[in-house]
Amino acid sequence: MRPSKTSPDLSQLMSIARSGRLNRRAFMQSALALGVTAPLATSLWTTAARSAPTKGGQFRVGLDDGNSSDSMDPATYNSRFMITMAHTHRNFLTEITSTNDVAGELAESWETSADAKTWVLKLRKGVEFHNGKTFDAMDAAASLNHHRGEKSTSGAKSLLASVESIKAEDKNTLVVKLASGNADLPFMLTDYHLVMLPADKEGKVDISNLAGTGGYVVKGFEPGVRAALERFPNYWKSDRAFFDAVEYTAITDVNARQTALLNNSLDAMIECDFKTVHMLERDKSLRVDEVPTGTYVSLPMHQDAAPFDNPDVRLALKYAIDREATVKMVLNGHGSIGNDQPVSPIMPYYDASIEQRAYDPDKAKFHLKKAGLSSLKLDLSAADVVITSGVDMALLFSETARKAGIEVNVVRESSDSYWSNIWLKKPFCLAGWGQRPTPDIIFTLGYAAGADWNDSHFKDDRFNELLLTARAELDKGKRTGMYGEMQRILHDKGSVIIPFFRNWIYARRANVQHGGALTSSWPLDGARGAERWWFEA
Repeated sequence: MRPSKTSPDLSQLMSIARSGRLNRRAFMQSALALGVTAPLATSLWTTAARSAPTKGGQFRVGLDDGNSSDSMDPATYNSRFMITMAHTHRNFLTEITSTNDVAGELAESWETSADAKTWVLKLRKGVEFHNGKTFDAMDAAASLNHHRGEKSTSGAKSLLASVESIKAEDKNTLVVKLASGNADLPFMLTDYHLVMLPADKEGKVDISNLAGTGGYVVKGFEPGVRAALERFPNYWKSDRAFFDAVEYTAITDVNARQTALLNNSLDAMIECDFKTVHMLERDKSLRVDEVPTGTYVSLPMHQDAAPFDNPDVRLALKYAIDREATVKMVLNGHGSIGNDQPVSPIMPYYDASIEQRAYDPDKAKFHLKKAGLSSLKLDLSAADVVITSGVDMALLFSETARKAGIEVNVVRESSDSYWSNIWLKKPFCLAGWGQRPTPDIIFTLGYAAGADWNDSHFKDDRFNELLLTARAELDKGKRTGMYGEMQRILHDKGSVIIPFFRNWIYARRANVQHGGALTSSWPLDGARGAERWWFEA
């Protein structure tokens, strides 16, 4: 077996420094060892020395896409409201750190076999659920198995498709055996569905049991409206969860969220308006955080439905979108241009050699002609819940596509239940994908043949062959080549338009403090703001 030690979390290092248990020299040495640059390490030390966390207060947060269909069953999570809830009242076996690496959460360490098919995870001892039960390997096995099986409809089912068995070897040892190797298993276990739940005597989980091992206990939950939580006094992370209480409110309208923040009705808000965020930045009572990410908004086309089953139609649509104008209008410059494949420049294995596709109406017409068409009419479903100005984004695409002989009729859909009623169901719509830590995870969830969340119904034999081979490959150089080829396949043959990667932009009151380094995986510091942030004394 090959041991894989968990990487220290930079946020934990910051916590130690703020507590006074670390001097500057030791902090700098530890930060540099984590791969942090010297200027950033100096800045982080200054931040840590200036503000020590204090406990207390109610943290009021405005979230953007709560739905009436939201459920506490982690198999159903897909809104950012529930993703944020998952990271607030529950824990995972592993977590994404402030440096976007993977570290142990309820798993302290792990080892893998040479073929990456067998993983042995050593679990943390003495962790308590909110109902008093002690967390053990039986809970971990039941929590993961909840997403497996023929009847499972979990969004994480495709991630666990290669799993043969998940068993508790003893109370603190979990063994995961795979049919094919997976070098990214520790990263995969950070998926927001894979929270730890208490198991019953039969080794099953009861989704009505709200007990988690996280920093806060659920005291009230109204789907699509609000959630109220209180600090768990026995939380195993003594340097986290500083607020007395947390309140999440679903506020779909971005202007309403910003007004509530300005009026001090909120302490933090998700998703600022790209067009007016500069006004918040000028307000001395507020702080705005901006984080480059691999998060993107896409336009998936069902590859198995006409006219998208014709590869030239797909290429015509890809050439019919003006990416630069979209970044300028929708993001107000707060992002980077996409290239019709989901691995962003900040992610590992990104292939910068792929030629950037540009807006070209003549090439779009050329491919329409190859498809035997002189014009094309399509319906495109859109809603602002996907991204602020999502409908405007669709309307801009309609304008640019018209010059290529493509008529796009924008259908304004209701934001409520968009993810359950429109996404995965309509053949052409806007979709939003959060950054995943590795190419394998995003490929497996959204592009593997038959994956539940393959929203474009993409299928390519060579792509699927490479997916299995690259996943099991421990040699980084070989994986780089395979992931590069997969990115080119999606760029050339894929049935998804990806015009940009957007930055997270969120805001907080000036008295809300954090460690300085923010995770890019989800807004509000990887959806862990309630755990990692605090009120300034």
